[in-house]
Formats: sequence, C-alpha cells, structure tokens
Amino acid sequence: MLITKMKEKFPNSIIKEKEPLSLYTYTKTGGPADILVLPQEKSEVVELVEWINENNLSLTVLGNASNLIVKDGGIHGVVMVLTEMNNISISKTRITAQSGARLIDTSYAALDAELTGLEFACGIPGSIGGAVFMNAGAYGGEVSEVIDTVTILTRSGEVKELKNKDLEFRYRHSAIQETRDIVLEVEFHLEKGKTSEIKERIEELTLLRESKQPLEYPSCGSVFKRPTGYFTGKLIQEAGLQGKIFGGAQISEKHAGFIVNINHATATDYIDLIAHVQKIILESTGVELVPEVRIIGENILSQ
Repeated sequence: MLITKMKEKFPNSIIKEKEPLSLYTYTKTGGPADILVLPQEKSEVVELVEWINENNLSLTVLGNASNLIVKDGGIHGVVMVLTEMNNISISKTRITAQSGARLIDTSYAALDAELTGLEFACGIPGSIGGAVFMNAGAYGGEVSEVIDTVTILTRSGEVKELKNKDLEFRYRHSAIQETRDIVLEVEFHLEKGKTSEIKERIEELTLLRESKQPLEYPSCGSVFKRPTGYFTGKLIQEAGLQGKIFGGAQISEKHAGFIVNINHATATDYIDLIAHVQKIILESTGVELVPEVRIIGENILSQ
C-alpha cells in the first residue's frame, strides 16, 4: 500500500491514515485526511513534496489551523501539518522562526530578547506559516511590518528566499495565497526595546483580548474581514444575530465577530451560519461580508 511505502521512505515523519482533522483545528471540527504527515525538518518537507509529486498525489499544507474550517468530508490526498517544525532562534535584532512555530511563542521570544515589534501578535494563535499566508495582524500591527525574508518551497520542489516586497502583502493577503508555495522559515527584523515596556504592552493587549474574545470555547478566530467603514461585530449585533445558533455553532455572545463551538458543532454548522450571517447583513445593510476564515475540504456525500 502507498502509506506503507511512505512510512518506509520517511521513518522520521509522523504519518497517519484517515486521521480526523478535528484533532488539529481550533474549531474542533473537520473530517479525515486520507494521509496525514507531520514532518520534523525542512529537508523532510522538500523530500516529501518531491515524493508526493512523483506519486501524483494532491497536497494540502496546514499550520496551527486557527483561522480555518475543514469541511466534514475531510481532505483527499496528503495533508501536511507543519506544527512539529517549530524552532525559534535569535541573533541580535533578528528572529528566525520555522513555519510551524506559533506566532504567540515568537512574540514572547522577542520579549525575552528585549526586542520590540511583535507585541501585537501576543494573542494570535496561528503558526508563522499561516501568519505569512494571510498577513496576520491585530491591534494595529501586521506581520508584514516586521518580516524581512521568507524561505519557501514551491509546489514543484524548488527552495527560494523571498524578500518582503516579493510577497505582495496587503490586508489579510499575501502572494502565497495565489502561488500556494510552502513557507519553511521566516526571518523577522525587530528593534531593541525595554523589557518593562514590551511586557507592559503585551499584558495590556492580553487583558484586552481576554475581556473581549470568547477564549473559553473552540472557534476559528475572527470570521469576517472588516468591511471598509464598518465594524463587523456591530453590524451583526444591530442585525439581531448575536447569539444565533445553527446546530452546535453559535455567534458568540461575547464578541459577535466570532463563531464558537458550544455543543459538538460540525463544519457544516459553521459554514451554514456564516452563509446566514452574510445573507442577513447584505439584505439589511447592503454590506457584503467577506470571510477571513479559510474554508477547505470536501462536503459529505449524501448516502
């Protein structure tokens, strides 16, 4: 069998068959991956992509899956989860983080090194690779402001180093969304700061996040991009949708910009609730809400 050959070829990688992706997503939803692989090193990723291409398999790459919904039918082919590649190193004012490292951990590594510039990211649970993919940001900051270079692997198997300008960053967007390149490593260029000031800002933002966001439930983070001239949460509140429940998914009563899993929600519950919100807001205000959350995978086929 193919998976047996794969395990023999890559003994250092964690490889599983028909693995539920609900174990890996922040929403705790999602169907199985045909084959799930968690490589340990960058070199393994390069070799895996070469092998996957040779065997004509489809490949989906995931990080921390914090702003992601995987449909209930799961994902065909190979799903590569990069969270085992999480090394963070520091040299003077530069931090190099592998794609599977959490953005939160990277911001705290910056604090330990007395480096300022990543305080805004202290509450973003996504991976470094995911942060590059969507130009993650919060509280007035975005990763594009502090990224120097990104090492990527093309889908054809070529390793390249891209400069910030090559990534075409804009609000919740990078060129990676079109190229589908795999982020291997990111180098941040920060500035020296005072530990007390950096710590104070992190504590301030952490308190703000804990007071406003529904961290007590599984969620996919901020569901919609902020429409120009509006606040998404306010639009949803004014439409009377806050607290709305579809299946086990609910528009958070704490922050209307979030959808939380309150009772064994399915991905379909999430997707249907998102569509309902979009429909009601468009009809009542004329504003088109565009999902920030990424939705991937297969629908469950009817029996």
